[in-house]
Amino acid sequence: QVQLVESGGGLVQPGGSLRLSCAPSGKVFNIGVQAWYREVLGKPRESVAYLPLDGAARYASSVEGRFTISRDNAKNTVYLQMNNVRPEDTAIYYCYAYAQATSTSSPLSYWGQGTQVTVSS
Repeated sequence: QVQLVESGGGLVQPGGSLRLSCAPSGKVFNIGVQAWYREVLGKPRESVAYLPLDGAARYASSVEGRFTISRDNAKNTVYLQMNNVRPEDTAIYYCYAYAQATSTSSPLSYWGQGTQVTVSS
């Protein structure tokens, strides 16, 4: 079992920046795809940024050019750099990883517990 722990959420003014981090709480054998999603009460969870193991990152059109997803492979950590944030970016942000807990386990989808981001003046 892999537990993902997010950090970095909070209150930020419009036009400001915030960086979210997501790391496994314990050892993990292998991590493939990593991504960030967000959810607003009453709406479906939506994909924000997606980072395959090989290939270019992909972004929702609403955040393209403002958000950047990256990873530190040595730490198995994924980041979401959020610049020029807008009130409509307010949501709970969840990290996602397709990961293999041990060398003998099957890869599974894992989610973080969510971190609140509020954009307001």
